[in-house]
Amino acid sequence: MLKFERSYYSDEVSAIVGIDEAGRGPLAGPVVAAAVVFPKSYKNEDIDDSKKLTAKKRLKLFEEIKEHALAYGIAFASAEEIDELNIYEATKLAMKRALEQIHVDYQLILTDAMPLQGLPAPVIPIIKGDAKALNIAAASVLAKVTRDQYMEELQEKYPNFSFGVHKGYGTKAHMEELERFGPIEGIHRKSFKPVGKFFQEQLTLF
Repeated sequence: MLKFERSYYSDEVSAIVGIDEAGRGPLAGPVVAAAVVFPKSYKNEDIDDSKKLTAKKRLKLFEEIKEHALAYGIAFASAEEIDELNIYEATKLAMKRALEQIHVDYQLILTDAMPLQGLPAPVIPIIKGDAKALNIAAASVLAKVTRDQYMEELQEKYPNFSFGVHKGYGTKAHMEELERFGPIEGIHRKSFKPVGKFFQEQLTLF
């Protein structure tokens, strides 16, 4: 069981926020972050790093996490914000937005290897935290499911791109779609090299 938090609970620390993200690597779509606070006594053997779980399992846990959490938050940083700030800073922005939705008292924040500054509680970045800490793993599930659903909705809006399948990652199919149809303004990340060249090619046409 993921029980990394146990070593941090004390008389002074009774509530811990776990934060994680999904979507730092794709060429399109937002980066999504989530924050989760569970009761100190909460246990769930099924919760794990979202990358280790099937889509069906993640969906089931998505509802369980929201039901049992003392509080949770889910937030986005858009492709445009990623281009403006860079993916690292945009990820931190999404994480801070998710944390702003936590309206219960907490004394500590654990992240999946992401240092965050200027927050109302101490932050401990944990390498591979989504595989060690229950709250971080739960946040990874909320972020992953939310982003996947968003990309599926994008496919309905932009049927030339199979966003529901490749989720915006730089797969062969996605690159072929970019070659054929060109990037979508506000959806594709101009600052990512495989995409930037297509925007540049569009500019040279005018």
